[in-house]
Amino acid sequence: MAKSPGPFPAARVGRGGWSAREALVVAVAGAATLAAALSQALLVGGTTPAHPSAAIQPARLSAAQPQAASSARPKAGQTELASVRTTTSRYASPGHLGTGTVPATWYGRPSVLPVIATEPGWVEVRLAQRPNQSTAWLPASDVTLSDTAYEIVVDLATTKLSLYRDGRLVFTAPAGVGTTDDPTPTGDYFVAFVEQPPQPNPGYGPFILVTSDHSHAISDWEGSGDAVIGIHGPLGEDSQIGTSGAKISHGCIRLHDQALEKLTAVPPGTPIDVVN
Repeated sequence: MAKSPGPFPAARVGRGGWSAREALVVAVAGAATLAAALSQALLVGGTTPAHPSAAIQPARLSAAQPQAASSARPKAGQTELASVRTTTSRYASPGHLGTGTVPATWYGRPSVLPVIATEPGWVEVRLAQRPNQSTAWLPASDVTLSDTAYEIVVDLATTKLSLYRDGRLVFTAPAGVGTTDDPTPTGDYFVAFVEQPPQPNPGYGPFILVTSDHSHAISDWEGSGDAVIGIHGPLGEDSQIGTSGAKISHGCIRLHDQALEKLTAVPPGTPIDVVN
């Protein structure tokens, strides 16, 4: 049985996120182009080439990068979110400039980032771009604050996904996660944006939660420039996921459609803890 697509690059998602072919090949030139690119990338990732030898191979990292562990205990209460108003300078600490900028949009979608610390006039946020679990300080005047009561926990050891609201368990469902060769990276991430249908491959389910998690094993999925993890439908592997979950993807998280639909209310910026 061919492995399911994986990392959902900053252009594509592969296994565990989106199976290796679930990798979104998002070479974006605008919101409309982004949606089309995402859908096409997903389609490519959801099918198995007739002649594997002719398939485009993903660029792989020379060595697995460290995967930070994360506590399986959900955070109690709500998480503050920061919507970036305009591309802004990235600060290493309050008042001290770092390197680069924090974009107002990522693949044509608004940057809604979880706040992990605050100082008077400043917020520290998680970022959607590589390297995984990157953070930056931003002037509070450059963001609009809101909050989310939700949190997602993906347990790779039990191959289960759980949704919490206000610190209370809403549901737990079996999940298809990354294989040993293409594992789903552990750590603290968040929902970067939601990719809505229509999609050329119904196997992805009613929508895809694109995450800030990037594959450690694949650096470039089919020329997309990245390999981002997504949460989506089973891609025809309901039987493998079954009632206990399975390690079947390139990093993306696969759910039965009924379970995925229960994540409809989860907004961008919602924390995702991937534990092992």
